[in-house]
Amino acid sequence: MGLPNAAIIAGIPARNFALYHAIRFSAGDPAACIETPGSNGKPTRTLIIRDIEMGRARKHAKVDRVACPADFAPAGGLSGDRETATAQAAAECLSREGVRAVRADRTLPLIFAETLRAAGIAVELDPDLGVADRRRKDEREVEAMRAAQAVTESAVRMACELVAHAGASRDGTLTHDGEPLTAERLRFIIDVYLLERNFENAPAIVACGPEGEDCHNLGRGPLRTGQPVIIDVFPRDRATLYCGDCTRTVVHGDAPDWLTAMHRAVVEAKAAGIAAIRAGVTGEAAYKASLAPIQRAGWDRSLLPHDAPEGYCSLQHGLGHGVGLEVHEPPLLDLGGPTLVAGDAVTVEPGLYAKGRGGVRIEDVVIVRENGCENLGSLPEGLDWR
Repeated sequence: MGLPNAAIIAGIPARNFALYHAIRFSAGDPAACIETPGSNGKPTRTLIIRDIEMGRARKHAKVDRVACPADFAPAGGLSGDRETATAQAAAECLSREGVRAVRADRTLPLIFAETLRAAGIAVELDPDLGVADRRRKDEREVEAMRAAQAVTESAVRMACELVAHAGASRDGTLTHDGEPLTAERLRFIIDVYLLERNFENAPAIVACGPEGEDCHNLGRGPLRTGQPVIIDVFPRDRATLYCGDCTRTVVHGDAPDWLTAMHRAVVEAKAAGIAAIRAGVTGEAAYKASLAPIQRAGWDRSLLPHDAPEGYCSLQHGLGHGVGLEVHEPPLLDLGGPTLVAGDAVTVEPGLYAKGRGGVRIEDVVIVRENGCENLGSLPEGLDWR
């Protein structure tokens, strides 16, 4: 037997981007989008949302009808808790349609699942519900991502050039406007830059020297000359809600030989990954293509062992991940990564990380096309930003 014809996605649209993508409408209270078979063979989509949001929803939400919980109050009445009341109304709506089983996406809150089951409606997980649609980005979404990536890259460029042109004290600490340039200070400068452009920003990675031996270490403390500084920025455009994601590595002054060798391998790995990406290729195949140059250079994939010696170097992660309304979403470019489809937006971000020394990562966002991929990036890849 196949999955039920009826479907539900529920949660708070301002935080649940599966629901937001389904209805293209944001609100800060619980809501449910219910899809039931229509009389003409076309599904009918009903949005149940708080009453004060109904006017806006009728103008903007991509649904056939808009209702509030009171429109589907069960015989025993609605709970005074908004989330519970929305779940009760969703169950009543489905019951009135004669639905006895419903598909749900992977984000369905447990309160909805339990309320539906208590009403005699079976809930079956459809792991692809909402995911497949979000992966196949249309051209409007691509343009939103192109704009988000352009601002993201401008922030990365600003930060890299600031590091490259900073002063340096006698002990190697970088300075800016007469004060020490720390990871925290540069992160604040990046935040302000993005806020001025109507972007909200999760804490950027600014990891200098040994701080960068762990690929997800945010970084702290003074930035220093002659050491790699990984700058990874991944903000969201407040207007469109789409994210950008970009990483570059910068060195103030001259790069040491060990870093130059790591950088060369990462550049080759990124090029190999991009060359492999197209619709019909798996994320695993793209990852393996990017891994080959790193292996030829004498390194491989490995987490940093706790007893690793100074200079131990490895790739700590896969090639990349999907990006869109969230900075991390399907698909993965890694072992077990699925077949890529036209419209996937994915990062390509190989990196190498050396114990006690630091790391190198270079990251762009590409759009998967039938015969290749479109790189939304344009930043240089080098270590010298002077």
